[in-house]
Amino acid sequence: MAPDKSYLPMFIAKVTGSVVATQKVAAMTGQKLLIVEPFRLDGESRKKLVTTGRTFVAVDPLGAGVGQMVLITQGSSARLTPETKEMPIDTVVIGIVDQVHVEKKCVFKSDDA
Repeated sequence: MAPDKSYLPMFIAKVTGSVVATQKVAAMTGQKLLIVEPFRLDGESRKKLVTTGRTFVAVDPLGAGVGQMVLITQGSSARLTPETKEMPIDTVVIGIVDQVHVEKKCVFKSDDA
């Protein structure tokens, strides 16, 4: 059964670093790899984003930089973009976040927004 392309679980994450791997499978040649740390809404104040304490390596076809907040997707959904459909990956950057609003409050705004 083909994956349901209407369902892409997305998460907000902060780019905290990068990975350099000179030896990798051919499908990954030339791909930028980032360390990303997922964030969630602070359950107490609901006024800011806080880290989940986890990290992942993500393929970045968009050119995000360290310190930026990004949208990521994981699992089989990570291979549903045209850029990643032939790659053996589990996490991909699918957007660069400018702002996040929850309950009419801005809980994140990038320096560029």
